[in-house]
Amino acid sequence: MEKLRSYKTHKSLLPLILIFQLISLKLTSSAYSPPDKYFINCGSDTDVNSVKRIFTGDLNSASVSFPKQSNPVKSSNQLPDTLALYQTARVFRQTSSYEFEMSSNGTHLVRLHFLAFSSPINLSTASFTVSASEFALLQNFTVHSSNQSPVVKEFLLTITVDKFNIYFIPQVSSFAFVNAIEVFPVDPVPESFIPDSAPHISFTGTNTDYLGIHSEVLQTIHRINVGGLTLTQDNDTLWRNWVPDDSYLYHAETAKNVQSLGKLYYQDGVSEYTAPDSVYQTAKDMNFNSSRPSNNFNITWRFNVSKNARHFIRVHFCDIVGSSPRCSTPFYKDYVVDSDDHGVMNISIGPNAETSEQHAYLNGLEIMEMMEKSGSVPEMSRSKNKHVMLVVGSVLGGSALICILAVVLFLVLKRRKQKPDGLSSDWSPLHINGGSSHSRVTERTPNGSPMRSLKLRLKIPLVEIQFATNNFDRKRAIGKGGFGTVYKGTLRNGMKVAVKRSQPGSGQGLPEFQTEIMVLSKIRHRHLVSLIGYCDERSEMILVYEFMEKGTLRDHLYGSKFPCLSWKQRLEICIGAARGLHYLHKGYAGGIIHRDVKSTNILLDENHVAKVADFGLSRLGTPDENHVSTAVKGTFGYLDPEYFRSQQLTEKSDVYSFGVVLLEVLCARRAIDPSLPREQVNLAEWGMLYKNKGLLGEIVDPLIKSQINPNSLRKFAETAEKCLEEDGADRPTMGDVLWDLEYALQLQQTATKREPHEDSATDASSGLPFPDVGRFPSFSAPINEVDMPILRDDSLISSESTVFSQLGINDARHF
Repeated sequence: MEKLRSYKTHKSLLPLILIFQLISLKLTSSAYSPPDKYFINCGSDTDVNSVKRIFTGDLNSASVSFPKQSNPVKSSNQLPDTLALYQTARVFRQTSSYEFEMSSNGTHLVRLHFLAFSSPINLSTASFTVSASEFALLQNFTVHSSNQSPVVKEFLLTITVDKFNIYFIPQVSSFAFVNAIEVFPVDPVPESFIPDSAPHISFTGTNTDYLGIHSEVLQTIHRINVGGLTLTQDNDTLWRNWVPDDSYLYHAETAKNVQSLGKLYYQDGVSEYTAPDSVYQTAKDMNFNSSRPSNNFNITWRFNVSKNARHFIRVHFCDIVGSSPRCSTPFYKDYVVDSDDHGVMNISIGPNAETSEQHAYLNGLEIMEMMEKSGSVPEMSRSKNKHVMLVVGSVLGGSALICILAVVLFLVLKRRKQKPDGLSSDWSPLHINGGSSHSRVTERTPNGSPMRSLKLRLKIPLVEIQFATNNFDRKRAIGKGGFGTVYKGTLRNGMKVAVKRSQPGSGQGLPEFQTEIMVLSKIRHRHLVSLIGYCDERSEMILVYEFMEKGTLRDHLYGSKFPCLSWKQRLEICIGAARGLHYLHKGYAGGIIHRDVKSTNILLDENHVAKVADFGLSRLGTPDENHVSTAVKGTFGYLDPEYFRSQQLTEKSDVYSFGVVLLEVLCARRAIDPSLPREQVNLAEWGMLYKNKGLLGEIVDPLIKSQINPNSLRKFAETAEKCLEEDGADRPTMGDVLWDLEYALQLQQTATKREPHEDSATDASSGLPFPDVGRFPSFSAPINEVDMPILRDDSLISSESTVFSQLGINDARHF
């Protein structure tokens, strides 16, 4: 039985909360209209209005596609108006899927509606599995006809693909069905709705940090309105249901209900999308009049959960029991908690033993099970005709984020869906010894063309990688990203390596896997991370790199225990990264655009030498064109607004992203931080706002502020500002950026004597012994012969139709 001690909330926290609130007071945000909202009435040609949502009949909807071999069924009886959504269903006799076009990334809410109504087909005999994003959402699922109420299953997951599929897989000699489907983003800032990490509490009591929540699927198990009444979809901005907590109390006499009708003041990062006002306006407080002891006791709730499973827990707080309930600020805390084999979870609150405060309260609670991955995408027969919706719009950066729906085109594409050669849909389990030599990389590209250019000597047998990582021992895990988990390993020859392993059996990441091998197998540079080898045996996709002892640049700026980098070290790291990017842009015919420049993709070796990493999203430029037309990819906070708007990728997109990195280095904070006041959330906007006001010194990392020469700071800030110009044509090349950063380092290292009356802003470089380096063209920073690519065959990354054709608009990455 697992027991979670929640955040010990007491009135002594109230002054701190209120002080902050006076600084950034904000009322409930305005109405939110999701960019990709799909409400589907399955098996019908009729639209149904249900609780402020229009569910579109899938028979006359061009916004989603479904397999034509499925068939609709209709209820034999007239159901009440409240169940109008459940008059029809779609039945599947074989593995089938609904496909949704997605243009936005981040956390989405998926709901599946089921009701086994009376019909010629006995829906209560259906037995099936539902999967999405490599996860089994429901397994061997059955809806009993005795249940006259709809069964609604709800999931939260991060969608990073432009085509999102929900698969229905009937059991042998059975079928699947569904009445309605909802798919929509959960918040105006969906990537912040669920964090990527949270404190992890195991059933043994171990407390560490759990990383990679964004790569998981969460199924809602319990959603509790503590101290309040039932809240239905009508009362919730995301159409959720909240139930009272009384039936879950372990000792009801220990708690009492508290209610306040005072106005709520939301901080950034918390809104009415987090939970309804009604949740935060009611609570359970400690009942000192109970028969139980009046001190050192807790309020405990007991919940049935899945055995030996991992759960995401969100506890909601709002101090309506304190001295100022009229000015209440909601907040929440998140945890990842493991259950044991009892299948029961206790959650308790109590007073803080370190203070004299005797109050403890709780307003709301959500428990979500973290689903297990099911393996590969199901193989299925596709219809030749397929409806695809293309949404053409623009997203404008700068001081505001504005989404404009410009054109909606419906195209009927007639093509046969072929399975790529060399790819298996039957994933075998990983065995400790040996493995198949079947290759996913060396035989064919995703479009079926041979990849003859790959350097086969880079291939490493799976058994060697298992030896190096002690069979992927969890203790050797050093990080987790969008591609998979990274392990520290040691090869038999003693070389230390970083092993990046995709989820076994996952089809996700295959284009990035192939791209990274193709790029790194033919370039070498002292400021680019070297690829040691790869493995693609069985269902594995593994990349092996040189080990970078000091980790990521971001680790040294904030959020870790690394010693603070000096200003000189930071300049040298930026210069090294700029050299690596400049080589990518100019050292290979046509140039290579990285497309995901950020502080976590700049790694440091034992001497703090910077090396650019992660080339999975890279694109080959074309010598005869100024841009490459491609779907938008990258990481929020670093994305070039011009690229986002036009979908035309250039080298200047990397320059913009690098400008954000420069501000990270200067200010030691995240590119996007939703927990900050609204005007500070976006680092690029905030940094340029302060620079234009002449207040840049106020946001410099206080740990290094006294080290920075004012002239060096001025040059560095000007460089960042030029990189962040709205129009790519106004930005410098990476060669120019490199020149400016070396200049900033010279200014830092050179002591310049000036008269007291001299204005240092007039000529920061006068008197300095600088070489005569031309500013244009962009080859002002020469590429050394030793840095040239080891291969120059343009066919190695030749066309859009090979590796890069699979990269879609919504593979934008998250923190």
